[in-house]
Amino acid sequence: MSDTLEILLTNDDGIDSVGIRAIHDALVEHADANVTVVAPASDQSACGRSISHGGEIGLVDHELGYAVEGTPADCVVAGLAELGPDPDLVVAGCNRGANLGEYVLGRSGTISAAVEAAFFDVPAIATSMYVPVDETPLREIDLSTDDFREARRVTTYLAEYALDAGVFDHAAYLNVNVPIPGKRPAPIEITRPSKRYEMDAEATDGSVTLHDRVWESMDPDTIPDPDGTDRRTVAEGRISISPLTAPHSTNHHETLTELAETYHDRVATADD
Repeated sequence: MSDTLEILLTNDDGIDSVGIRAIHDALVEHADANVTVVAPASDQSACGRSISHGGEIGLVDHELGYAVEGTPADCVVAGLAELGPDPDLVVAGCNRGANLGEYVLGRSGTISAAVEAAFFDVPAIATSMYVPVDETPLREIDLSTDDFREARRVTTYLAEYALDAGVFDHAAYLNVNVPIPGKRPAPIEITRPSKRYEMDAEATDGSVTLHDRVWESMDPDTIPDPDGTDRRTVAEGRISISPLTAPHSTNHHETLTELAETYHDRVATADD
């Protein structure tokens, strides 16, 4: 990696989160990168691909860069189109909590920042950290920058070597999930997103409570996800890297084509 590598850094936890500070300092100190931070002014977790339409969005200077009163997608558009130099790479994270499985790809603000970068033809890395929890809500767990050292190591490594290695010739972005750091760096496994989806809802007294049951089955000894999936990999203590594409591809569907070909005749008959 050359000294002129330009990185746009964003997240969805907000510009004052510990995770973005940890990644920022690692990229600046160890990757010799020029880092421009454009991140949400407040927590935008699980906002998905939400983007502001029309009107002005609040923007203030911050010690790390720019704080935007908007979503991660807003931040990427603002950063790539106006606020920063032309970046070689967009980095999103590090997110407090993992972003695992196919269903999360459209829900996570961290992932959505990487997808937005892909539409600008800029490669991206989205980094998240799996934090095992019991009855304590994830947001109430205190984390320090040192808790993100696994995320710091792998994100810096990928920023330093992935571009020149040609990784992004075959992937628009990398979804990186790391475990809580141990004494030694965790091994990396190239994965695919898990297909598990276990949502349910309970209605009581005029309200509905949604439950994501996926996180209740993360015990590495009993996790049901198959080998090679992101959830199993992280639960077993390894770094998961899923190389993904955007925009999403479509499949040629002969049955749907045949159905479309009969549309006019069937509709015309029904209208007679």
